[in-house]
Amino acid sequence: MKREELEHILRAAATIARDEDIRVVGSQAILGSFGEDELPEAAHASIEVDVTFYDDPHNDKSDAVDMHIGEGSAFHELHGYYAQGVDISVAHLPNGWKNRVTVYTGDAANGARAHCLDPHDLVVSKLVAGRDKDFEFAHALLAQGLVGAQILIERAVQLPDAPEGERVKAWVTGWVKKHQPTGR
Repeated sequence: MKREELEHILRAAATIARDEDIRVVGSQAILGSFGEDELPEAAHASIEVDVTFYDDPHNDKSDAVDMHIGEGSAFHELHGYYAQGVDISVAHLPNGWKNRVTVYTGDAANGARAHCLDPHDLVVSKLVAGRDKDFEFAHALLAQGLVGAQILIERAVQLPDAPEGERVKAWVTGWVKKHQPTGR
């Protein structure tokens, strides 16, 4: 995905939900911190943007976005990308994540603001999800130096679920052992 495509989704989602403040919680939240030209392909390859809203206790806005510009919609068929309206609970996030979001507003977003997860919080959330594509995403950002292993470990400890945090810590520690020079 490119930032211009993210901006298109933001514009459409804001119109549908009548809410310009959109949380972006899936992998494409990375576009709030980095442009696609700064990212490895694995980090912006998704055609889906996971969105939710601050003032949406019953997920009515998210559901409306999903219905109008979600997977299989006319929007998706026409543009080749889509938004998935989600509940914030799908993202397993470290304590304090709300204070670290990056607000992104591109010119073509027409005032819609993407409240994107901090890259480290995003990677921790992806590692908790634990799918192959999530590990590829984390590997790509670590390998490019766009996220730091030590910060990921610190954030893993801040997960509300301790076993999830330990699993994330173990993966990051294993990645460092396998990919970082030992100094010999």
